[in-house]
Amino acid sequence: MTLIAALLALSACSLPRGAALQSEVLAEQNSETPTFQVVQVTRANIPGLAQWPASGWHGHFHWPNASNGASSSVIRTGDRVDVTIWDSQENSLITNPGQRFTEIKGVEVDDNGSIFLPYVNKVGIRGLTASGARSKIQSRLEPIVPSAQVQVSLQQGRDSSVDVVGGVSKPGAYPMTSRNYKILNVLSDAGGIPSGLRNPQVRLIRGSDTYEISADELFADGSKNALLYPRDTVVVEADERAFTALGASGQENLIYFPKDDISAIEALSLMGGLSDTRADPKGVLVLREYKAEHLSPGGNGPTHQQVVFALDLTSADGLFAARKFMINPDDTVLATESPVNAVQTVFGLVGSVFGLTARATALAN
Repeated sequence: MTLIAALLALSACSLPRGAALQSEVLAEQNSETPTFQVVQVTRANIPGLAQWPASGWHGHFHWPNASNGASSSVIRTGDRVDVTIWDSQENSLITNPGQRFTEIKGVEVDDNGSIFLPYVNKVGIRGLTASGARSKIQSRLEPIVPSAQVQVSLQQGRDSSVDVVGGVSKPGAYPMTSRNYKILNVLSDAGGIPSGLRNPQVRLIRGSDTYEISADELFADGSKNALLYPRDTVVVEADERAFTALGASGQENLIYFPKDDISAIEALSLMGGLSDTRADPKGVLVLREYKAEHLSPGGNGPTHQQVVFALDLTSADGLFAARKFMINPDDTVLATESPVNAVQTVFGLVGSVFGLTARATALAN
């Protein structure tokens, strides 16, 4: 009678455990109107799944490829130029008695791209190099001072610099030394990226557009050394992408991406592996949410916004598939509980009941 009462009590309540069973999580898939989609991940469907829309990624533009600009700087609005005019003639219009040259320093290029010089009024120099500006100024002076020689030096203004905001040893505004100034140049000028930064991401903000690339990919591929434009902003930050680890694994936590791409097998390793005594290796689930515009009723993509990808790690097919299946940011990786663990718990409780009964009988005798 005691055994029967114990079994009835067990059937009336839920056994204590740390994670759900796979059958419990996927029970709704057999209903007439399931609210989520279940996909068994195999080697056969991995290529098709790789074509599904990306989820969890920020809406950044693809990183621009490398290109080349001019090796010399061009003059822009806001720059300042120093103009030195040499004239060997006596009683020159532009020099004081006894002098052979005159200096006009710090002349700012106005909104129209011009500077003002005595006797010649305004001279448009925006878009020219310092050498081009020198030639143009000298040609304007020739009717007035035929023997004049002109020298021009450029001091770039704020509009000809690149801002490096953070994630480097020396953040600040860096003047573009030439039109061929590239992303690796400014990172080097800013002291480089500290070694302790987690999978650093380099973000380039250009107007209303944002581009992003990992530092590892940037350093490994010369075609990614993008040309910078005036007023670009560069931000270097630790990788904030993460997935959630739950269930019968070594840890339940928010786990950050240590590198750009993580497979399901690597994710399980980061989670501390499956629990030897609790986990169901046939029931590793990846929960993912898609946007409404990602849905594909034709079957070439997700049919529901919420999708559960199921992995069976007890077969070679499932293991190889898990090596190719990529985890997305904001995914949840759930290691479900083994049903055997629940049976063992029942047997343990029944054994306890028998033990208590035997002890009670012994005491009564």
